[in-house]
Amino acid sequence: MKHGKRYEAAATKVDPEELLSVAEAVDKVKALASAKFDETVELAVRLGVDPRKADQIVRGTLSLPAGTGTTVRVVVFAAGEPATEGREAGADEVGADDLIAKVRGGFLDFDVAIATPDLMGQVGTLGRVLGPRGLMPNPKTGTVTTEVGKAVAEFKAGRVEYRTDKFGNVHLRVGKVSFSKEDLVANIHAVIEEVARAKPSAAKGRYMLSVTISSTMGPGVKIDPMRARELDDSLATA
Repeated sequence: MKHGKRYEAAATKVDPEELLSVAEAVDKVKALASAKFDETVELAVRLGVDPRKADQIVRGTLSLPAGTGTTVRVVVFAAGEPATEGREAGADEVGADDLIAKVRGGFLDFDVAIATPDLMGQVGTLGRVLGPRGLMPNPKTGTVTTEVGKAVAEFKAGRVEYRTDKFGNVHLRVGKVSFSKEDLVANIHAVIEEVARAKPSAAKGRYMLSVTISSTMGPGVKIDPMRARELDDSLATA
């Protein structure tokens, strides 16, 4: 992949072999961000799991302490009172058969899909559309629920869904470059702790293989997986 001059210049300031603490890595990413817009900070965690095996898929949701800094677009598959709750909580689109038809017709302008259990039979027919994009509602992530209003509010406020991709990576947005160092450190630690908590019992050997953060236009900065959960160490330098 060919990168621009700014990226290449920033990349020369990163030692690809250097492993930093969370706080040190945040400092470096903030210092190297040079775009004219507020870049998103992204976290990638490579796990020692085999995502082809159902009992080694790592997935769930968590609330980022400082939010994501981005507008989360939420749709709700529901009817009756749950649909009303979804609208009142700020869902961007709410519907039953009509919304299912809209998505089947190509509408995918959303980040999170929530559904009530009674509609999952119909929503399940959208598997080929929603599944590959990680948008299929699932009870394990709190996106199949009868508490629609609560779920919409939480995702709008910074609750994020995570899942290992086919290579065993968990990839999440953890804030913006404009966030304070303390907020970015807190968000990253929240993800690291949640991923550690979600370790499958079937996963053997080393679990957290690598941890990297980067800004939208910047190079990856590596965090030492052995130090990634050292909260005191990171906050001491924040």
